Amino acid sequence: MVADETVAEKAKTPSKIKDYALLFKVRLAFSVVLSAFASYLFAGGGFDLNLVFLLLGGFLITGASNGFNQIIERDLDKKMDRTSERPVPSGRMSINEAFIGSSIATIVGTVILFQINFYSGVLGVLALVMYVFIYTPLKRITPWAVFAGAFPGAIPPMLGVIAVTGTFEGDAGLMAGLMFFIQFIWQFPHFWAIAWVLDEDYNKAGFSLLPSKSRKSKKSAFQILFYTLCMVPVSLLPWVLDMTDEWTVILGGIAGAWFFLKAYRLYIRLDDKSAKGLMFASFIYLPIIQFLYVFVKI
Repeated sequence: MVADETVAEKAKTPSKIKDYALLFKVRLAFSVVLSAFASYLFAGGGFDLNLVFLLLGGFLITGASNGFNQIIERDLDKKMDRTSERPVPSGRMSINEAFIGSSIATIVGTVILFQINFYSGVLGVLALVMYVFIYTPLKRITPWAVFAGAFPGAIPPMLGVIAVTGTFEGDAGLMAGLMFFIQFIWQFPHFWAIAWVLDEDYNKAGFSLLPSKSRKSKKSAFQILFYTLCMVPVSLLPWVLDMTDEWTVILGGIAGAWFFLKAYRLYIRLDDKSAKGLMFASFIYLPIIQFLYVFVKI
């Protein structure tokens, strides 16, 4: 009987590989790398060694950022249902182990990105520093943390362009800035939809990340609706600047209208179900738009 219980407990205990996957937030890191990949192709990059460096280096830097974030917020993570079973707050992984793992990922990821070009390495380091040392501590202080976090969150597509061009000058700089700006604006409806769904859980740790002090209210929903609406003209800027053809307007407009309707439903209903719908729509919308640029590029 005791042996059976021991086996059962072991079956419930996450493996070390799973713990590191949770520490580095592998699914999130994958979505971040995907945006860099799309921008890399949009800028004219091919399936070469630099692409491998971009994907691997970007994945490690993103994973390291998430690891450091969980070390800093370990006591707060214990208070939230969504995060209490992460390896550090649950005690399955020591702070030292998490720090060493995140540090190794930082060093290796940075070295790999510098193999592409100087600016790629700098952007990788900048994203990590802003996420860990600016966004993370601000979360406990002000809803403006979402604005601060949008900067490192928008660096990956810029990195994808710079990995190809190696410069911020001329058209290359314009494209890099444009890819940054599109993802920057997208993060507001995306993250606020998540914050709406998780508002009660966030509140347990003292986080208030919705745009209005009234939290899940018409005011918050209006700001989410406004930024979602902004995504429609912003997503068409590559066409305005002759980087893509008219299919960007047609397909991008359809995708934008669908995304906006999800936000409008939240504005009308003010419920978690609508917020979840917008949240999942945001996960789909961004890669649709970014890979649309690749497929219809002139």
